[in-house]
Amino acid sequence: MTMDENEKASEPGAEVTQLTENLARIEALSSRLVAALSHKKQIRASLQAPGPELWAKAMGAWANTLAHDPAKLMQGQLDYWADWLRHAAESTEDVRPDNMPDLPLYHVVRAQFLAARDATERALAELEGLDDKDQARVSFFAHQMLELMAPRNFLATNPEAMERAIATEGQSLIDGLDNMVRDLEAHKGELIPTLSDTEAFKVGGNIATSPGAVVFRNRMMEIIQYEARTDQVHATPLVLFPPWINKFYILDLKEKNSLVKWITEQGFTLFVVSWVNPDESYRDVGIDTYVEEGFLTAIETVKQMCGVKQVNVTGYCIGGTTLSLTLALLAKRGDKSVKSATFFTTLSDFSDPGEVGVFLDDDFVDGIEQECDEVGYLDRLFMARTFSYLRARDLVFAPAVRNYLMGEAPPAFDLLYWNGDGTNLPARMAVEYLRLLCQKNVFAGDGFALMGETLRLSDITLPLCSIACETDHIAPWKSVYQGALAMGSQDKTFILSESGHIAGIVNPPSKKKYGHYTNESWVATADEWQAGAEFTEGSWWGRWGKWLAKRSGKRVPARDLGCGDPARILAAAPGEYVTRNPE
Repeated sequence: MTMDENEKASEPGAEVTQLTENLARIEALSSRLVAALSHKKQIRASLQAPGPELWAKAMGAWANTLAHDPAKLMQGQLDYWADWLRHAAESTEDVRPDNMPDLPLYHVVRAQFLAARDATERALAELEGLDDKDQARVSFFAHQMLELMAPRNFLATNPEAMERAIATEGQSLIDGLDNMVRDLEAHKGELIPTLSDTEAFKVGGNIATSPGAVVFRNRMMEIIQYEARTDQVHATPLVLFPPWINKFYILDLKEKNSLVKWITEQGFTLFVVSWVNPDESYRDVGIDTYVEEGFLTAIETVKQMCGVKQVNVTGYCIGGTTLSLTLALLAKRGDKSVKSATFFTTLSDFSDPGEVGVFLDDDFVDGIEQECDEVGYLDRLFMARTFSYLRARDLVFAPAVRNYLMGEAPPAFDLLYWNGDGTNLPARMAVEYLRLLCQKNVFAGDGFALMGETLRLSDITLPLCSIACETDHIAPWKSVYQGALAMGSQDKTFILSESGHIAGIVNPPSKKKYGHYTNESWVATADEWQAGAEFTEGSWWGRWGKWLAKRSGKRVPARDLGCGDPARILAAAPGEYVTRNPE
């Protein structure tokens, strides 16, 4: 409360007035809550949880374990009781505010939860009879349930939330209800906690502000040319293909960490693709469409604009995966349009997709295919939720506690704002990606059939640089390495950055935060590569910039926007597609 509010509260009748206002607010919020829930779209069960077959396998495996060793059941009960006593004797100072009394309730609930968690961990470790994939899935979803049931997620067993409710005379709970209703309304009845203040940022206003212009547009993409920041530039332009699962401005959040700005400062002519956010009219758009109307069109457009025979290209995440398909196709055709390629956190061999693999079994993918057949696209909700649950504590439960139990407003955090600004996926493309690449791994195996050719990783023979991130949970670095290893290029560089999928890439030299590993040898396994790697403090950007400069030709006068033809300029950067969100 402010000083004025405190003075007002001390006036006669102020408490009654405040109570009346709060009751009216609760009534209004309750009406909105009912309305939001009544309009909730029913989501098929196959998109909500793994199929019953997985749990049947787990129960069968546990029954088999007990049948072979019945003493484990008794031992498990004894261990549970011992854990309960041990945790009950521990202090709860770490889970309650300093001024909150040490109530027995918190001791009991905390001890019970920790004992149950320990028992679950032991049961998972002792489970026999499941293959590695099923074991990983059972473990993952069991841990999701443990995260859900943590005492901090419930008002009565969260001492900090209780203390705040008492201190604010219930105002925090009303504010939390307000936050919950807003989230339900924003997500069509689905309860998805808002991670960042949505009013704090505007694309093209205070994020994605690097000067440039849209110089090409078709139904799939806009091509943005960024202003040169040097008087002379390398002759070979760079075309950057971001993923279309998220929006491109992760590479241009703000000046101090903008890769877009940094690239232009190094003397490169930079073009970045901004993908359309598809609706149901894109139902029949497939990977071949992205290749033909996206990648190939962008490469040819930039060649013509700059008057060059070759370009350099960079692909990020799924943008890199599809770029690798494009490069294999160009090689099959004998087309030399691309001089070199860089891949950021790019999977091309999906034999080990990492943590996301728990969502790639038929139970989920069948549900996605049914959803795509019905709607015409995969709603961004499903992709966002999938990636959030890979880091459930940080991206689901902690924000829910903050927003709803504590009644706090989401912070103004640009990275989390971008994280919540997702995109839909066209129906055919989503199913092809999941079935052919993720499940069948055909590009690294028998070959990916595309536009009359059968494409393999070994078809890619041009110079390449692959950057992976050490703690990446979306594109595991060891899998990224195996994909790059299988490519047929003789001129290959692999760089391993510290940190994860985003922070490891958006890692400007000025921050001096995350270092990177290099090793010129291409050995059989990623572990061998890392064992022989040399660590360097600081960002990999400078190393990559030198690598790219060697493959970008001599210096020429800087190109203006539109490359001498003002008629090519269709709009100012960041363009129109990046803010287009179909209902």
